[in-house]
Amino acid sequence: MGHDWHKFYPSNVLNEIDISGWDHIAAAMERACEKFADKIALSCAGTDMNYRQLDRLASHFAAFLQQDLGLKKGDRFAIMLPNIMQFPIAFMAAQKIGLICVNTNPLYTPREMRHQFKDSGAKAIIIVDMFAHNLEQILRETDITSVIVTSIGDQFPLWKGALVGTVMRLKGLIPGFKLEYTSFKEALQIGAKKQYTPVQLDHQDLAILQYTGGTTGVSKGAMLLQSNILSNMAQIQNCARGQIVEGQEVVLTALPLYHVFALAVNFLAFLAMGQRMVLVPKPIPIENLVKVFKKHPITVMTGVNTLFNALINNSDFQSSPPKSLKIALGGAMAVQESVNAAWQKLTGQRIVEGFGLTEASPVTHVNPLNEDMRPGSIGLPVASTEAKVVDENGKEVPHGESGELIIRGPQVMAGYWQKPDETAKTLKNGWLWTGDMARRDQDGFFYIVDRKKDMILVSGFNVFPNEVEEVLASHPKVLEAAVVGVADPNSSEAVKAFVVPKDKSLTIDELRDHCASQLTNYKRPKHFEFRSELPKTNVGKILRRQLRDEANHSGTH
Repeated sequence: MGHDWHKFYPSNVLNEIDISGWDHIAAAMERACEKFADKIALSCAGTDMNYRQLDRLASHFAAFLQQDLGLKKGDRFAIMLPNIMQFPIAFMAAQKIGLICVNTNPLYTPREMRHQFKDSGAKAIIIVDMFAHNLEQILRETDITSVIVTSIGDQFPLWKGALVGTVMRLKGLIPGFKLEYTSFKEALQIGAKKQYTPVQLDHQDLAILQYTGGTTGVSKGAMLLQSNILSNMAQIQNCARGQIVEGQEVVLTALPLYHVFALAVNFLAFLAMGQRMVLVPKPIPIENLVKVFKKHPITVMTGVNTLFNALINNSDFQSSPPKSLKIALGGAMAVQESVNAAWQKLTGQRIVEGFGLTEASPVTHVNPLNEDMRPGSIGLPVASTEAKVVDENGKEVPHGESGELIIRGPQVMAGYWQKPDETAKTLKNGWLWTGDMARRDQDGFFYIVDRKKDMILVSGFNVFPNEVEEVLASHPKVLEAAVVGVADPNSSEAVKAFVVPKDKSLTIDELRDHCASQLTNYKRPKHFEFRSELPKTNVGKILRRQLRDEANHSGTH
């Protein structure tokens, strides 16, 4: 399969991937654990674990889940943990015995938990003790029969774990709960005395139910097969050929592993290459992350625009930017050019922008990791992937024109869990309709114009929030900005900007003048609102929908 964009691939990056050498996810991880047995796999809060230990603990936990809890291949297993060592252990254990992982945000409210657990039919869960009281409220309304509770410090040395637990309890961070449960430590002790029975797994087996963020309505479970995940692992590794060295990189993992971006890139793709994953359970306040940079020689990191922006505006980070960093990967939302320019000035590296979505495991596009990256572009489709920009009838539009981005490749999901109607709307003739408005240039580099649902209609003209936000963010006194459409009697919708000032002297008139110099009249914000912070998802993506709802419901714009 030859495409015009392949000529822009770096010379050592392959056009096609091959996953025939990997039977399933667990086999890929086990191979890494054998090959890099004595290398450090995980670092978290001053504690290290090598690959041999990771595989051994995952096997113990797998034995407990299978032999004691009676979980069988195809059962759904919820993992509700922050970035602590227990996450990779639990995930790998589940994959060893063919369980379907349901990755869950530990900050979910009981209502959100209820939906995800009822919808997935999860039978067991591992949850951190800080949030077990939320599970207690809805447990009877789910199919969950077994609960494993872990503490943040369970994988720390004994004295340190006890100290962390005591401090957290004194601070009231672990509310009381009365669940029947097995502690994670006890589960490992029980499992260490037994062995799990290997199960037959192939590429068509379901590996993960990864729930969409729910920012566009009810959260849906994307069915990601073993082949989907393995393909994306191979595609990510292929993109990195020649740029990162097997078994030598230190990978900063501040984005949560329960989110598909960090799960696929930091954990599965890079850990399978023998890299060291530095887990950060709480990257905010940003000072926490700056300390990690000072402690570890970070060579690779993933992040989102808001994370990069917070770092470049931190005085400690500014005074001592990382010297070891080779690659910073940006995704989940557009990386603003003003942020990228400031990051490059500070670190000497540009943020490599890519694109993906839950339904594609998630990576579909990335800029070349050499010098050929293009500012503002999400890059080229990854190996074995096709992408087109089409009109509403599925007809490809001329290069340079906007339309909906559709994708076809081995990483695209099998469909939405128990939602055939939703699946039919999204998967058409083997193509994934992303709901993102995009354009491509003559070389095959793609550019996201905006989310279809976020587009603002002003007097018949389409206004893309990304463009207006980019202009606002380029003002030296602006820290963050978000733009939404609000009802307007004269023009159908009007543009409203929510701005977090970097400098308290910032005025609306300054912003109006700034926008007037860079945007045509209909694109300029009509309304401005200053805020101390903007609502965000668990990975730092600004929640435009929430801002739009607030603005339209309040009636005051």
